[in-house]
Amino acid sequence: MARLVQQPLVMECAGWDSYRLLDSGAGRKWEAFGPYRFIRPEPQALWQPRIADWSADGEFIPGSDEDGGGRWQFGGRRLPDAGWELAWNEVRFTARPTPFRHLQFFPDMAPVWDWMRDRLGTMDSAETLNLFGYTGLGTLALSGHGRVTHVDASKKSVAQARENAALSGMEGRPVRWLTDDAAKFAAREVRRGRRYDGIILDPPKFGRGPEGEVWRLEEHLPGLIADCARLLDSESRFLFLTVYAVRMSSLAIAGLLEEALSHLPGVIEHGDLALREEGEGGRLLPTAIFARWSNA
Repeated sequence: MARLVQQPLVMECAGWDSYRLLDSGAGRKWEAFGPYRFIRPEPQALWQPRIADWSADGEFIPGSDEDGGGRWQFGGRRLPDAGWELAWNEVRFTARPTPFRHLQFFPDMAPVWDWMRDRLGTMDSAETLNLFGYTGLGTLALSGHGRVTHVDASKKSVAQARENAALSGMEGRPVRWLTDDAAKFAAREVRRGRRYDGIILDPPKFGRGPEGEVWRLEEHLPGLIADCARLLDSESRFLFLTVYAVRMSSLAIAGLLEEALSHLPGVIEHGDLALREEGEGGRLLPTAIFARWSNA
């Protein structure tokens, strides 16, 4: 039976050449994405900024509702219309501002990509599954270990993921690129008797599938996790779940994994993803909660 570690952890992204958290505070964060700087809302930055002048190439101005509305306001240098190239290790990808306040990737996931690769070790024929795979950075990070099944409901996101694969010189890697509803796909894989060595899922708070299927996290996550558990066995290596923008504890989603994975050995851990401000004494800015299962 998988053992739940109740003490929470922090998985910290300290930044790298393509991404840095410059400062945060007063409900905002100031970041560098390669050569460009941006200001974005961050409700968990309750403290005051350390730097007085935040010069930026773009700022996202949030709407009056709490469900993610708003608009970009640009100034200073003109941004390339097609975006600009960034890299994480061998993975290359395009960054550009989106209507959803992010820039086509989530930098706080960098330590997660490292963690998953560590779990797979020297495996080169692993079968892994990336649900809600977005623009494919996690998929490409896993693709050196074997075949990856990448699932996202957005045709546009899957197309961008394939472009990132080509940019990385990885278009020949064994990846299945699928535009599909993640929950329906997982249920079909259970019926097919499939199994995976590792699963990563990053579900939204609310979303729609390619045929208008409605996803509500609190309502549909337990069923999806139950299906994911059926796709793992005692030889599998990991499951990693991240949750953003919800009023929920990491202990709650860890409890969900403990229930679903009770038939498996291993360890269940949970905590926060966080970005580290650059500079001496840089603060940790929490961004999401996670729960993970691993099997040595």
